[in-house]
Amino acid sequence: MTVTASSVDAPDGLRPGSASSPWRARLRGLARPAAAALSGLLLYASFPPRPLWWLALPAFAVLGLLLRGRGWKAGFGLGYLFGLGFLLPLLVWTSVEVGPLPWLALVAAEAVFVALVGAGIAAVSKLPAWPVWAAAVWTAGEAARARAPFHGFPWGKIAFGQADGVFLPLAAVGGTPVLGFAVVLCGFGLYDVVRVAARARRTRTIRRWAAAGALLSVAVPVVGAVAARTLVSDKAEDGTATVALIQGNVPRSGLEFNAQRRAVLDYHARETLRLAADVKAGKTPRPDFVLWPENSSDIDPFAYADAHLVVDQAAKAIGAPISVGSVVERDGRLLNEQILWDPAKGPVQTYDKRQIQPFGEYLPLRSLVGAINENWTSMVRQDFSRGRTPGVFSFSGTKVGLTTCYEAAFDWVVRDTVTHGAQMISVPSNNATFDRSEMTYQQLAMSRIRAVEHSRSVTVPVTSGVSAVIMPDGRITQKTGMFVPAYLVQKVPLRSSRTPATELGVLPEIALVLVAAGGLGLAAAAGLRGRRAGRA
Repeated sequence: MTVTASSVDAPDGLRPGSASSPWRARLRGLARPAAAALSGLLLYASFPPRPLWWLALPAFAVLGLLLRGRGWKAGFGLGYLFGLGFLLPLLVWTSVEVGPLPWLALVAAEAVFVALVGAGIAAVSKLPAWPVWAAAVWTAGEAARARAPFHGFPWGKIAFGQADGVFLPLAAVGGTPVLGFAVVLCGFGLYDVVRVAARARRTRTIRRWAAAGALLSVAVPVVGAVAARTLVSDKAEDGTATVALIQGNVPRSGLEFNAQRRAVLDYHARETLRLAADVKAGKTPRPDFVLWPENSSDIDPFAYADAHLVVDQAAKAIGAPISVGSVVERDGRLLNEQILWDPAKGPVQTYDKRQIQPFGEYLPLRSLVGAINENWTSMVRQDFSRGRTPGVFSFSGTKVGLTTCYEAAFDWVVRDTVTHGAQMISVPSNNATFDRSEMTYQQLAMSRIRAVEHSRSVTVPVTSGVSAVIMPDGRITQKTGMFVPAYLVQKVPLRSSRTPATELGVLPEIALVLVAAGGLGLAAAAGLRGRRAGRA
């Protein structure tokens, strides 16, 4: 029998055929999947309420490490795990009142988009300047997720985690697609810099083009963000307006909020009366107009005289027009409506929410959902209808764009208000359903991005908080706590100039999607040539 040195010298656990070798191989096999899920978790940690925006960079650097040079099947699987690690904690607030099943179903579905992106990134990772192609593929995935299914769900766009970051000014250049692209590109570029440096150290040679490409992938987004600061300003171009936000609070959080409609209306009226008393006493400036949240009067003031009286008395007491969030039924259509209520004329203008929330304001697949759980269908007894026109209220000459709650996540809804003349933006919201979860902070960050994107002051009146006033440069100057009655009064700058993002609209996103398509086409062609060469 021949005895080899390796069979003699190797410890038992490392000898070929030893019992522990398969276990070590399995552990090595689990390393990439575990790293994918953990890097997704790292990306989640970069989102509000944490100000750790920079964690997105190492998250994408690790994703680049895991996907570069892999096949599309491995990319799909690792991308799915990355998506789960990111979206499971990010969207846990969706389970607050309805339990874990809808939350898990939503995450499982949304993670498929991330999985497809992972497959695409793996495919383009073999191309020269691969970080550019890969970042474009990520942006294309976000574009798809923002549109389908059920009119899309953009929650978790990379841009929405960057309200405190150095890349924020890029929102004014090309909106959320360009901001998100820059962050992802920089993350992939960081990995590529490390990879190229390690290769140079190992081989003692430098591939100049590869090194230049890696460095530019990091430098261009940073330099671009610094240059874009010139587009960010909070200077008043059309004077100022003194605005008041009312947070009336709710008796109880959760879905029971909808059974407390009269109490919620009374709370908002009471806080408005308190503001009126403080104005009369000289404790606070008189507002030019007052903004109530979404669902602040879910008793239709057009149909019920008592609700009409309560709102009218509040408007007369403060002596200023009020934007009231209500639920109304008109011509057989249920509408989530904002009503401009003049203290002398009563209701003079309305805006109906256009981007309504699936499974919250209308129920797709109602029969299927009912077969799974009848209680879920009872929560949405009647579907809301979509509004048809952008909402811009005229408060004594000041044009205020309205973007109701969930709509703040959608690029086109917010932009529409600015292109229709809005000098500032208001995002009336109702987050009481989601208790004290991170949802309200995630949504507030979206409004900060929108402020910079369109160079407009943004107000966020919320039934139960957090309400806030945001300057055109994205700074929060005032905010409330959660589940407390409060009001905010502040003078805000009015602006009418348009940023490149406002002017260009969807064009930067289309361009990046075309870049992604070009990269995938080149990768497919390279793969085809490789297979033909192999057969030859």
